[in-house]
Amino acid sequence: MAIAKTSQRSRIFLTTTIANIGLVVLLWSLPALAQTSNWNIDPAHSTAQFTVRHLGISNVTGSFTKVTGSVLLNEKDLAQSQVSASIDVNSVDTRVEMRDKDLKSANFFDVDKYPTIEFKSKKIVSNGGKLQVTGDLTIHGTTREVTLDVDGPTPELTDPWGNSRRGISASTTINRKDFNLVYNNLLKTGEAVVGDNVKIQIDAELVKKK
Repeated sequence: MAIAKTSQRSRIFLTTTIANIGLVVLLWSLPALAQTSNWNIDPAHSTAQFTVRHLGISNVTGSFTKVTGSVLLNEKDLAQSQVSASIDVNSVDTRVEMRDKDLKSANFFDVDKYPTIEFKSKKIVSNGGKLQVTGDLTIHGTTREVTLDVDGPTPELTDPWGNSRRGISASTTINRKDFNLVYNNLLKTGEAVVGDNVKIQIDAELVKKK
């Protein structure tokens, strides 16, 4: 009888201890959860622009008008934040229909095989008051690590419809040949019709998930 009572007390003690540990872990994690918020990129107010040299004498600028994605934002430690974005390559717009068709063709992006450009962050650091976001960029089925210089996020505000919003801008320069975009023509003087280096500028509005 005494052995049974002792066993019962041990079970009660063990159960209570486990419950207390679980409560401590939950309370410990609450501040971290409160510091983290989820945001979506607003496609209607976001764009990805690119600039590339033409004939070695001027710049051509275009944009992708359909940008989507999400941001897991850690308010207290931005280095713990996460970013993912997707660009619809079919939304490319250089204001010249023939050029846009060429960019979508197998000469360049080959949208039938590779309809999206994807980015997923791996590391975020603060440098001189600004953020640098390093992650995997996938273009034309090829993935390379790139680093984006980031301005923002801006302070949170409420729009006229009650949504919480923030703004963010990011820029980088890539070599298109690193992503197997190698098609080109050369002039008789040896100048490339399309330059290799491409400047990228992303401007996005973030909407907080409710």
